[in-house]
Amino acid sequence: MANKRFKRQEYARYKKLGIKWRRPRGKTSKMRRYEAGKPDMPAIGYRTPRAIRNLHPSGYNDVLVHNMKELEALNPETDAARISASMGKRKKLLMLDKASELGIKVLNKNI
Repeated sequence: MANKRFKRQEYARYKKLGIKWRRPRGKTSKMRRYEAGKPDMPAIGYRTPRAIRNLHPSGYNDVLVHNMKELEALNPETDAARISASMGKRKKLLMLDKASELGIKVLNKNI
């Protein structure tokens, strides 16, 4: 996952805190009071629209495929394949050929 937008209060000050989110609860907390210059806090307005939620940035559904049968079951208009990392180079090349034949977008073409 890319870098997280919401960081824990004083995450940079103490390594043990990590960057996992925890709501600031202190009475005088500048972050809790949304003061300028402090990290963002999660709010309802940051949510992704339902129509594009969980889609790959290309606009396709990201589907992990492990074999030819799973590849052939995909819908080329809505789904894009991501070939499993456990797949060997020879079979991956065969799957790439089959995907181009079926018109399916492959998200991890680079070998």
